[in-house]
Amino acid sequence: MEQVFEQVSDLLQRNKSTRQRNLSIKTYRVLPLTNETGVLEFVANTIPLHEFLIPAHEKYHPKDLKANACRKAISDVQTQSFDTRLKTYRQVAERFHPSMRYFFTERFPNPDEWFLSRLAYTRSTAAISMLGHVLGLGDRHGHNILLDQRTGEVVHIDLGVAFEMGRVLAVPEIIPFRCTRDIVDGMGITKTEGVFRRCCEFTLETLRKESSTIMAILEVLRYDPLYSWSINPIRMAKIQEGQSAALAADVGNPNEKKSVNEPGEADRALTVVNKKLSKTLSVTATVNDLINQATDEKNLAMLFSGMPFPIRRLVCIYLLYHDRLGRICITVKIHISWSLELSGWSWASWRYPARLFIYGTAVGCHDLYTNQRIGT
Repeated sequence: MEQVFEQVSDLLQRNKSTRQRNLSIKTYRVLPLTNETGVLEFVANTIPLHEFLIPAHEKYHPKDLKANACRKAISDVQTQSFDTRLKTYRQVAERFHPSMRYFFTERFPNPDEWFLSRLAYTRSTAAISMLGHVLGLGDRHGHNILLDQRTGEVVHIDLGVAFEMGRVLAVPEIIPFRCTRDIVDGMGITKTEGVFRRCCEFTLETLRKESSTIMAILEVLRYDPLYSWSINPIRMAKIQEGQSAALAADVGNPNEKKSVNEPGEADRALTVVNKKLSKTLSVTATVNDLINQATDEKNLAMLFSGMPFPIRRLVCIYLLYHDRLGRICITVKIHISWSLELSGWSWASWRYPARLFIYGTAVGCHDLYTNQRIGT
């Protein structure tokens, strides 16, 4: 998928209207080594969107609700009616103000650099938004969007949820691309109007003009044995349990992967992409509809609220290299969750020290067992 992004970025650079506005997709290298492993290029001079926004909210809006409090309020009504969820979202939004604008004032104190970095941010966001819509890219949370601290551009990573897979998750992703209040806040006073809208139009127009080339590039994936065109229930649960799409990928079970990678799934995915590249509606009307969907609070209120504790991501990285430990931790968590539910508690209500103790105990037992087994 990263190669697809790179090829599309080349198409944007060859087109006159998008080249003049420096519209491109910033990518990184991926080198597959085996069916289950590979090497990723380290994206230097970047910071995850989440790592900047959380401290920024507390720094510039100290009287607002804390991020965990907002997430808990939305999570508590996740299974309730639409009206209740929308009402809760509005209440949270009133007490949690966007802070993305401060990224540019902090990193780029010079007025010229500030303007250029914000312009680069808006343009790169527009380009990736249109391409993400066409490819059905999902799982666009704050850890999968990086901010270049030298140029202000955005870099999207973890492209494992594509071709509308996000729509079949436990909490479906119903927006075409991520355009939340913080994302919009970084675009300046014009917000989604002006630069962002025009760049979206130029990008989509170029993608439509080069639709045959894009479809030819995607056709290669049809014969790629390593690519999954659908998502099985296990991986689906893992993605919204706090793991990245890469860590949630099915490994070590080719039969299971084959069962959900039916030939018809590739046809369906490519048909959807081809339909999005069609000229049924004008570019202007399509972009307007997409922006309205992405910024509509009725859609934003229905999104997955995320996991409350970043420690789970660190644990998942560790589990990637300790598959047996991963099975232990998952089993321990499942049994504890069942016991808590029977007693009227929930795993999500446990505080950070208790959760860390459980994971840490599993890690320690695994390491002790490994050291004794190999005699060290």
